This record gives sequence, C-alpha cells and structure tokens, in this order.
Amino acid sequence: MRAIQYLRLALPALMLALAMLMRPSALSAHEAAMGVLEFREVRPGAFVGRWSIEPSIGASRVDLRVPPHCFLRLPEMNCGAKGLVGPITITNLGSNMSVVLIKVIPIEGEPRSYTISTANPVVSVLGTGAPTLEVWLELARTYVNYGIDHILLGADHLLFVLGLIWIVGGGWRLLKTITAFTIGHSASLAAAAFGLIGVPERPLNACIALSIAFIGVEMVKQQRGEIGLTARYPWIVAFSFGLVHGIGFASALAGLGLERRLLPAALLFFNIGVEIGQLAFVLLVLALIWAHRRLDAVVPRWGEALPAYLIGSVSMFWFFGRLVRVFAVI
Repeated sequence: MRAIQYLRLALPALMLALAMLMRPSALSAHEAAMGVLEFREVRPGAFVGRWSIEPSIGASRVDLRVPPHCFLRLPEMNCGAKGLVGPITITNLGSNMSVVLIKVIPIEGEPRSYTISTANPVVSVLGTGAPTLEVWLELARTYVNYGIDHILLGADHLLFVLGLIWIVGGGWRLLKTITAFTIGHSASLAAAAFGLIGVPERPLNACIALSIAFIGVEMVKQQRGEIGLTARYPWIVAFSFGLVHGIGFASALAGLGLERRLLPAALLFFNIGVEIGQLAFVLLVLALIWAHRRLDAVVPRWGEALPAYLIGSVSMFWFFGRLVRVFAVI
C-alpha cells in the first residue's frame, strides 16, 4: 500500500506528460510507421519499382541507392543479366519512419523481403538460396528495434500498463500481472501474424481505447474504497486485455509481405523488442516510486484523483476519435 501512495505522488506529472500525446496520430496508434518499396520483375533483369507505403517525408527526398550494375530511374530499374543482387542503401528516412521493407517479386519463385532501418541502412539482396547468418542478424537488429519503437510510441498500451501498476501495486503480484499481460498479447500477436485470427484494425483500436477507459474506472473504484474486478482478478483481466492489445500489435506487421520462412523469426524479434520497451517503462514507473519515498511531497486531495480521470479522459478522447474513423469507412 505504501508503494501505491508514493505512486500517486508521481503520477500526476507523468500523466500530464502522457496527455500531451493526444495528437491526431495517436488515434491510430498501432498503424505501422514503416515504408514499403516494391520491385516487381517484368522481364529478366528488368523491374518496376514503386512505393506502396511512402516514408513520412516523401519518397522523392529519400536517398535510395541500388547495386552498381543496376540502372534506376523510378519506376524503372534494369539490372541486366546479373539480376537484382547486391547492396541496397536507403538513408534520410525522416523522424517518423524508422524502417523500410523492400519487397522483391521475381517472375519465377517466391517473393523475398528485406528490411532497412535508420540504424542499419544497407541490406544485401540475395538470390533464392537459404538465408545466411548475416540475414538473420540483420532481421534481429531491425525487428527488435522496431518492436521497441512501436511500444514506446504506443501511448495507449503504456497507459494501460500504468493503470495496472496503479491498481495492483508492486511486488510479486505486479510481476505476475505483467507476465499474464505479456502472455496474452504474445499469443494473440502470433495468432494474428500467422493469419489464424483477424480483426479489422480500426474497430480494434477503438476497443483498445475502451480497455484503457475500463482501467480508469477501476482506478476510481479503488479510490472510493471499492474492490473492482481488476483488484480481485488482476491476472485474468491483464491476460484478457492482453489478447486484445496483441492483435493491435500484429497490425504493425500486417501487409508487409514477409516471406513465410522469415515470418517466425521476425515475429520473435519484434516481440522481444516490445517486451524490452515494456520492461523499460515498468522500471521507469517503479523508479519514480522509489524516488518519491525520499521526498516529503504533499498533493491536494483532488490531486490524488487526477491520474484516474486523466486516463479516463485520454482514453475516451481516443475512443471517440477512432470510432469516427470506423464509421468514416462504412
């Protein structure tokens, strides 16, 4: 209980910072910030290239370089008899675009996919052989970083985790609750990525916002001395809503056209990145609790209720904004 009291001292400032994330882009928090560049072979060695998802600053400003033997003038690229083999470099992606997926669709054989990030701007386009160790390492670096970026920029997910910490407190009970949430979103993320389940993204994002509103209501109940569902069964609530959030995570990987043989590894590395980011956030909140144990801070009575109402207000703002986007496409 003492940990919860200290958390209440720290949360108003933290919640005010998170409330600033209510920019329009947060209404679609799980949409992927990834560019997609497709090269489709139309005859041996000749390709048509196009951005199916353009980087945030526009494809015209991106510095794209292809293997030296290839001649590129989008949408045309000619690599001659040697074909598209060799290094591809993309730089100047922009602040909101950290990853570009390159899809190579040959006349014969399976499509191949490669990932480029701001940290690793060069990939080696290979033939049809098995992926090398270099390919696996590149995949790991890219998707771990992408998972970390996705979770730390996903304010809705962080608000939900923050609400769980508020209600559950610290210690082993918190560890078990966060573990249940992790198991839930990992399971649904894998099922959605492999096409076993599918939910339209925009209605799903509205449901995610409602899950945060639910946690806000549970926080208010706790302040009034009531024992809510989350306080009684934190692991069940965390696991159940984790399933919903996991499908939202899967939308970050949807439509990227990854080769089937690379999808399990990409999914694993992405999920590891998500967990690293989530753990970093939990440790940050716990560090605030620890720090406030050494402060003689006093907040007014109304200030103790502020975080719960901020979480509720932010989540409902997201919900109605996302609901408008749902009906806009009907």
